[in-house]
Amino acid sequence: MSQTEIIFEVTEDEVDGGFAASALGYGIHTQGDSLEELRCNVKEAVACYFDDTASRPRIIRLHFVREEVFTA
Repeated sequence: MSQTEIIFEVTEDEVDGGFAASALGYGIHTQGDSLEELRCNVKEAVACYFDDTASRPRIIRLHFVREEVFTA
């Protein structure tokens, strides 16, 4: 049974730059120096993880998470 969508949680590295993405519910992780590179790497990682085209999700959703820390 194939899923139609897979969701990646995306964080930005504030210190070194670039982005990291992890799939929710799957052991898929990748990164990229730019958003364009990240998108390409996510597509490639999904294709590698789901070697059977029929079971591969048709939609990839990137959920951007922004963390903010400040003193009280």
